[in-house]
Amino acid sequence: MYAGRERPTGGFELFAWFFMRISGIVLVLLVLGHLAIMHVIHTVDEIDFDFVARRWASPFWRTYDLVMLWLALLHGLNGLRTVIDDYVRRRGWRVVALTALALVGFVLLAMGTQIIFTFEATTSRAAAELP
Repeated sequence: MYAGRERPTGGFELFAWFFMRISGIVLVLLVLGHLAIMHVIHTVDEIDFDFVARRWASPFWRTYDLVMLWLALLHGLNGLRTVIDDYVRRRGWRVVALTALALVGFVLLAMGTQIIFTFEATTSRAAAELP
């Protein structure tokens, strides 16, 4: 029977170990709230560009979505980092894989954060209507 990884004793690995557990719990709560709002309180028929624009007019919802984005992405990247450490045996390939993972993670975090921070309904609506 697989007993899983042992709890690290210190350093970055201990931080990553705690991050996975805490971010997992917080993510479950955030995602349940997201699902309740998007699929229970409102129906799929109500969710469109205007719904998102009204929602993101509030700093609370932008922060909510930003925290969910960051936690989900960092949680997933940390999990992939662990998989790479477990299965990529050659040091050179592990460095390449971890570097690619870090670059992809940085780009996705930067893009998502920029979209959440810079979204303006009037500007986005005008851009969407361009031919």
